Amino acid sequence: MLHAPQIARAQQMAAGTAGAWPGERPIQIIVPFPPGGGTDINIRAMISHFERHLPGARFIVINRPGAGAEVGYTAMAQAAPDGYTMGTVITPSLQTISIERQPRYRLEDFAFLGSIVEDPSGFHVAPSSPLRTVAELVSYARANPGAVSVGTAGIGSDDHLLMIALDRAAGIRLNHIPFTGQAPTVTALIGGHIQVASMNMGESVALIREGRVRPLATAGSERFAMTPEVPTFREAGYALDTGVVRSLVVPAPTPPEIQARLASMIAATMHDPAWRAEADRLFIPLRYRDAEETRALVFREAEALRAIWQQRPWRDG
Repeated sequence: MLHAPQIARAQQMAAGTAGAWPGERPIQIIVPFPPGGGTDINIRAMISHFERHLPGARFIVINRPGAGAEVGYTAMAQAAPDGYTMGTVITPSLQTISIERQPRYRLEDFAFLGSIVEDPSGFHVAPSSPLRTVAELVSYARANPGAVSVGTAGIGSDDHLLMIALDRAAGIRLNHIPFTGQAPTVTALIGGHIQVASMNMGESVALIREGRVRPLATAGSERFAMTPEVPTFREAGYALDTGVVRSLVVPAPTPPEIQARLASMIAATMHDPAWRAEADRLFIPLRYRDAEETRALVFREAEALRAIWQQRPWRDG
């Protein structure tokens, strides 16, 4: 629900931009991670398709990494609601940050336009690693508590939640090393600074095929379609189901007519055969949800994560 000052501001913005939008200036899309990660690649690849489905619009990507994505989320929430700033949010980090601390944003500060990706988490090691299976990892970690360092995209990310879930399910203690995104995590793994990289499977497909990383297992109830040779954690005896959903947002006071046009642009892009073919080439696991479905998912998962936090805070993991 919008507060009175937000409504007044939105009305002013609508009056000032409805005629010129979207051609007045480029629309910024904030990515809360460094360049080169899966989210960054995903959004940069979509821009030309967005422009085809929103005539007159131009898009640019603005990377705002930091604090496990909190810096970027805050920038999205506090941006002028004039239709010239969008953002990419990630479930579960959007919710976990707001649960574990008091950031300068609330979930209610965002208008959800639609979700574009669903991607399971997975564990990966360097090609030279002696660890070949989840069973070997668990065995080594039990014998050497805290000796296995696991890099993730940040505290409270799906990568981190997967590590914690395995810790608890297997009765082991892994050493968490948070980074600002997938790209620096991979760099650390290849450089031998961490033993395991917990990251999304869609982000790792190209690295796997290039022989730069070797997957141990993927989360989820079934094997990931793009890497059918990679077993699930369930096959090793651990029912772990973590992953991410990427969605696009604007500040909540953005005029409804602009929200509707952006949401229609996203829907048209997600159903466009040209984009779907490009996403396949880039190993981007597409999953579309409309604005209403996306908002419901975000708030539903926030409640589930809040219940987990009350029982077992992930900052303790």
